[in-house]
Amino acid sequence: MMRSLCYPRQISMENFRQPNFPLVAEILMWLVKRYEPNASLPHDIDTEDDRVIFIKYVAQFMATKTRIKLNPKKLYMADGYSVQEMLKVVTMLYNAVRSNSTEENEDVTERSFDISNRIADLKQARQLATEITMNGARLYELLSVEVDLRELRTAAVNRPLELGNIESGMKDRIVTVENSIKGTQHKLDNVANDEANLEAKIEKKKAELERNNKRLRSLQNVRPAFMEEFEKLEGELKRLYDVYNEKFRNLTYLEQIVDQYDRQQQVRVEETEKQLKRMQDQMREEEKRLLNQEDTFENLVDDSDGEVKMRKNPRVVGGMEGSDSETENESEYSSSGSDLPGDGEMPLSDEEEEDSDSENFDDKDDSDDIDF
Repeated sequence: MMRSLCYPRQISMENFRQPNFPLVAEILMWLVKRYEPNASLPHDIDTEDDRVIFIKYVAQFMATKTRIKLNPKKLYMADGYSVQEMLKVVTMLYNAVRSNSTEENEDVTERSFDISNRIADLKQARQLATEITMNGARLYELLSVEVDLRELRTAAVNRPLELGNIESGMKDRIVTVENSIKGTQHKLDNVANDEANLEAKIEKKKAELERNNKRLRSLQNVRPAFMEEFEKLEGELKRLYDVYNEKFRNLTYLEQIVDQYDRQQQVRVEETEKQLKRMQDQMREEEKRLLNQEDTFENLVDDSDGEVKMRKNPRVVGGMEGSDSETENESEYSSSGSDLPGDGEMPLSDEEEEDSDSENFDDKDDSDDIDF
């Protein structure tokens, strides 16, 4: 509490385990100054008499200003009992500070967030500004004719009073007041009549309300004729709604399965395309290889044809021995010719070889398609 009251030093109960009158005097002096800054206190506490005077003054001040009764004996003891007495004053000041801070926060909150009050104040300020302007203009006009009115007022005051005029004026005022009284009385009578009419209307409305309530209760108790059909249709609607939910769930499930199947088919198609592409590449490589083999085969056939022609037209050297050698050469040719490709067959031309290769290639494509 003392810290919240901004006391300049720290205090604990250890300070009051032993009598500590200087600290008690300091705290009492600070509390008195806190409550009344202009209060005059005796500052001498050296002797016993000075301490007694100081305690009496503080107790008297608190009793007269704050209505708090302190025990001077406990204060003079300057121990834990004196803390209990000082706590009374500290609690009062602490509550005052806390309530003040709460009010300030409430004021700040209201000023910050209560827009309706601000709007009302703004309207009132505008209205007051308008009234001030109008009253100022009116006052200016009245002051401008004050000179003439002053002369007339002075003449009326200085004029001697005539009893006849006064009497006639009083009678006129009396008649006016009587007329106003009669009008007021007439209004009062009309008010009584209006009150009676209103009471009659109220009674009529009450009776009508009671009749309507009775009719409402009777209608609530009666079961409508179409209620059974309504309940039947409601049950049918519930059943159809359940069927609809079931079909909707099944349709959703089937659509999901179809989507999965489409994705699988798409994957299969992509794999098939990749496989076909690989097969095409293999077929191209095989075709290139076959073409290279055909070229090699043609070269071999050309070489073998040249050797055959050379052997068909040999040079004749010698006599009979030469014929024997020729016969031996022919037998060697016939025996060696069996090793050449196309033994026993006529050599094919280039066009026939290309046709046979294309037929073999088509047969291979057909076999690959069948395997696939």
